Amino acid sequence: MTETTAQRKKRGFFGAISLFFAQVIQELRKVVSPTRKELVNYWFVVLMFVVIVMVMVGLLDFVFGKVAVWSFTR
Repeated sequence: MTETTAQRKKRGFFGAISLFFAQVIQELRKVVSPTRKELVNYWFVVLMFVVIVMVMVGLLDFVFGKVAVWSFTR
């Protein structure tokens, strides 16, 4: 629903605020909560992603640490 500039000016400041909140409520009614099964599935996906990133960062830290020790002890 698109408004013209004239319609917006006609509505006024408080009318615009009430329109905003009405649209927010309208959008919140469209929100669908995930089921328990979906939520557990999402949780495992996020957990696996975090573990993979932790391993990658840990390996990079180890490698760069060894390179730093090797380069400064020569």
